[in-house]
Amino acid sequence: MDTCVVNLIEPGDEVIVCINGAFGQRIAESVAKVGGIVTEVHSEWGTPVLPEKLEQALSATPNCKIVSFVHAETSTGVRNDAKVLCEIANRHGALTLVDAVTSLGGIPVCVDEWGIDAIFSGTQKCLSCPPSLSPVSFSQRAIDKIQSRKSAIPSWFLDVTKVSSYWTGQARAYHHTAPVNALYGLHQALVEYHYEGNEKSFARHAAVSAELVKGLSILGLHPLVEDKYRLPQLITVKIPEYLDEAKLRRALLSTYDIEIGAGLGMLAGKVIRIGVMGNGARIENMQRLISALSKVLVQDDVKIKCKTESFA
Repeated sequence: MDTCVVNLIEPGDEVIVCINGAFGQRIAESVAKVGGIVTEVHSEWGTPVLPEKLEQALSATPNCKIVSFVHAETSTGVRNDAKVLCEIANRHGALTLVDAVTSLGGIPVCVDEWGIDAIFSGTQKCLSCPPSLSPVSFSQRAIDKIQSRKSAIPSWFLDVTKVSSYWTGQARAYHHTAPVNALYGLHQALVEYHYEGNEKSFARHAAVSAELVKGLSILGLHPLVEDKYRLPQLITVKIPEYLDEAKLRRALLSTYDIEIGAGLGMLAGKVIRIGVMGNGARIENMQRLISALSKVLVQDDVKIKCKTESFA
């Protein structure tokens, strides 16, 4: 994210950021830190970015340089329609900057077909690789903007012009010491992903996610997000008022060695977030989780005690 932001955005650039969760908000804050003029386009958390809102914002911001959004909003479990949002941005002459941290490997990410200009992801989600690396891609339009900057890129380490000689065949650049072990790990993860193939990986994530939602419904727990907008690789589950979600998560971890995520931002304390990603997206894993949840849910110590008052 920082690499894309510091290279593409100059002080005074008008940038529209679509926000329907915590990670869209993070992009907006990062853009502002490098001097970008941010227009925030908000949609309700748990729902997708509304294309008509982006269309309206672009009409009201004719000098917009970049439109940014999160493809797979991990804080809510919503899949935003990257193809449609990019079409709107491109029609208005704006570059697109897309967060694909959780989407890469779990659902289709069509960088060239959708007209994405700058996109970043992570290795630790659906690729099942140790964290620390971030795949980044720039279109030719994005490269042209970087090369025509009027101001200096406000980072030394993240300045892609300093490392471009590595892939253009120019003189060797002594920019950094590469994380060799991490690269070997990524290579192996990509080999395994290649053997499974895109379509099988997508189908596996979808099938395991469906099994999880089915099991949760039997326990009386339901997803926050409608099926047609829901990410298969991250299920956000609404917590009934009678349950203490923090105690629920602690009980799962301490008794069954299963760790699930808490709600973020305005969803803190209201939901739990269950990852269905990479090699962890297996039917047996989801069955084990459902079994553990069925036992934890009946424990008195995860229930919220009602206060009683006596009256004379």
